[in-house]
Amino acid sequence: MAKEIPVVRQAFLQDPGGDGPLIPLDSPAWFAWLEFPSSTRFSYALHNRQKVYIDGFMTVRKESRQRGGYYWSVYRRREGRLRKLYIGSSQALTCECLEQIAQRMRVPP
Repeated sequence: MAKEIPVVRQAFLQDPGGDGPLIPLDSPAWFAWLEFPSSTRFSYALHNRQKVYIDGFMTVRKESRQRGGYYWSVYRRREGRLRKLYIGSSQALTCECLEQIAQRMRVPP
C-alpha cells in the first residue's frame, strides 16, 4: 500500500502522517518542516481559479546534492511526459514561488 504524502492546498500543508494542525506556508513552522530529514516530498494542488476546481497536482521533492546538502525540485506528468523544474533550497520554497511554478506547470511545454 502506498504511503500518503503531505498535500499543500490553499497555502496550508496537511500532513497525513502528522498529528499536528495545518501548517501555513511561509511560517517558521513551514520552513522547519521542510528541514526535517523525514520531509522528503509533498504534493501541491494546481487550482484553476477560473473554473474553480483542481487541474491536478505537482510533486515537490527534496533531493541530495553530490557535494552534500539538499535542494528541492518540482515534477509533473502531463500528456505522457515528465517535466522537472529546479527550485533550490528550503528557503526558496515560499508560497509565491510555489504559485509561480504552478502557473508554469499548468501551461503545456
